[in-house]
Amino acid sequence: MVSVTLSISEETRALMKKFSEVNWSAFIRKSIEKKVKKLSWKEEMLKKINQEESFSEWAVEAQRESRRNRLEKLKKKGLI
Repeated sequence: MVSVTLSISEETRALMKKFSEVNWSAFIRKSIEKKVKKLSWKEEMLKKINQEESFSEWAVEAQRESRRNRLEKLKKKGLI
């Protein structure tokens, strides 16, 4: 396990000592873990959204190309 050192104000430290029943190291560790997991999840969701947007753009362009080709075929047949 890696150790992290942080600085807090004297006032905060005094208040922390007042609540000695709290395991502050565990509390901070769990808080950091929770935040990291949340940020990782957000990052993963953003990647999925970007992939989905790429697919949507491809699908729209494929539909447009299909319509262009269909229009050209109808013109060649003299139907338009």
